Amino acid sequence: MVKRFFDIFLSLLGMAVLFPIGVIISLIIKITSAGPVFYRGARVGLNGEMFRIFKFRTMIVDAEKKGASSTHESDARITGVGSFMRRLKLDELPQLINILLGNMSFVGPRPEVKKFVDMYTPEERIILSVRPGITDWASIKFHNEGEIIASSGIADADAAYLKLIRPEKLRLQMKYVKEHNILVDLSVILDTIITLFRTRAPIKL
Repeated sequence: MVKRFFDIFLSLLGMAVLFPIGVIISLIIKITSAGPVFYRGARVGLNGEMFRIFKFRTMIVDAEKKGASSTHESDARITGVGSFMRRLKLDELPQLINILLGNMSFVGPRPEVKKFVDMYTPEERIILSVRPGITDWASIKFHNEGEIIASSGIADADAAYLKLIRPEKLRLQMKYVKEHNILVDLSVILDTIITLFRTRAPIKL
């Protein structure tokens, strides 16, 4: 209950403060590329329920139909402006809407596409027992996910993700679900902010 109040309060505050930035980003997207301002991809949420995640669109229209679910820095589907937004995580700002709607929380396992969730073992399905979030320990550790995939030498981005990122990501997500509390959430938020200004977050797990 405390966490939900915290989410609602901060999402409303964030939307009010960041509204001017959101308007500017929306105008730039519309001017520089054809298509909608928002990307609304299908994700698996709390208790396995599907929802639409809001992001500022950083790729060409119907990008998911033209390539892998995972992306890397040099993915041809990413627009010029989209590349800049991804580096600064500006594309994630509309997820404040998801938090307000109750689909997501500030802190929690990043929501996955269904094809990856379908691979969960019975033990890994504990991840679906909490609301997915904008950030968590796995998001901090793999804040440079695109770079890892791009430098892997593996042509298929999804194959690179499954081999190099997903196993550790799942371990950290299950660790969060088993240990989370308000102090853990505050620590994750602090480390996430630090990550935006450093090469990697000061976290050892």
